[in-house]
Amino acid sequence: MEQLKYHQLGHKICCIDTQYIRPGLASCYLIEQNGHAAFIDTGTNFTAPLLLELLKIKQIPPENVDFIIPTHIHLDHAGGAGKLMQLFPNAQLIIHPRGARHMIDPSRLQAGASAVYGESEFKKQYGDLIPIDEQRITEADDGFRIHFQGRELTFIDTPGHAKHHFCIVDKTSKGLFTGDTFGVAYPELTVNGQPFIFPPTSPIDFNPEDWLKSIDTLMATHSERAYLTHFGMVENLKPLADSLRQRIQIFTELAKQSPSKDALESNIKKYLIDEIKSTGCLLSEENLFKILALDIDLITQGLSVWLEKSTAK
Repeated sequence: MEQLKYHQLGHKICCIDTQYIRPGLASCYLIEQNGHAAFIDTGTNFTAPLLLELLKIKQIPPENVDFIIPTHIHLDHAGGAGKLMQLFPNAQLIIHPRGARHMIDPSRLQAGASAVYGESEFKKQYGDLIPIDEQRITEADDGFRIHFQGRELTFIDTPGHAKHHFCIVDKTSKGLFTGDTFGVAYPELTVNGQPFIFPPTSPIDFNPEDWLKSIDTLMATHSERAYLTHFGMVENLKPLADSLRQRIQIFTELAKQSPSKDALESNIKKYLIDEIKSTGCLLSEENLFKILALDIDLITQGLSVWLEKSTAK
């Protein structure tokens, strides 16, 4: 089992490294309230032992986990949901209405991902996806609220990265749990306390117009911090939101201007590495590419699919 890595963020919120692919790539969050727990995003099946270990440290029994809340159904966010629902008998899964059927029957998710990664690689990264009893699933429409031990959590529909994505407003922390909607900001790329943030355009659902509106919606909550799944808490949100908006637009322009998918991948790589270097980051280009390789591939796929759909209209 991987070593548990977590850190407290205040307001009874804990960021846990899910150990997905590499340390510092993906996180999930524990909210504690009155001796009870809620998890936002799940990692994969292989994350479950880490979450059990953390609950033991905090002396929270498994039956006191009230909610499991994937921000969307991409497998780095929801792949472990079925496993956690087995381990936490009193938990309710909260999911976007567009994602609920895939939690009840994850066979299409598993088949699709296995086709992309190959069967053996899929099992290595995710294990087998576990179905969830529909009686234990609650669909969260835009504006839906839950009261977690007196702590109000409000759900906001935030398409752009995915159609099945919501974000969660937590009044107690004046924070947002944003999944992928408020971008990716890896710790290794932070310089002088300033995160480098960019939008992870997904292979199927990327929609720049929707994403820009979703960022506006998040900013309209006047939250003071965002809890990113990739990776950790960020504050001073306005300049980060401005950077995200700008990079969504730049990515779409690069997609339109690149003559091939290979050229687009090269252009995305060059843009991101040049931008990061301009912040004063001292990592070598080789190390930067190691950090960004997966994102560059997924961004290229997402932009390519979006461009095909756009030109087909």
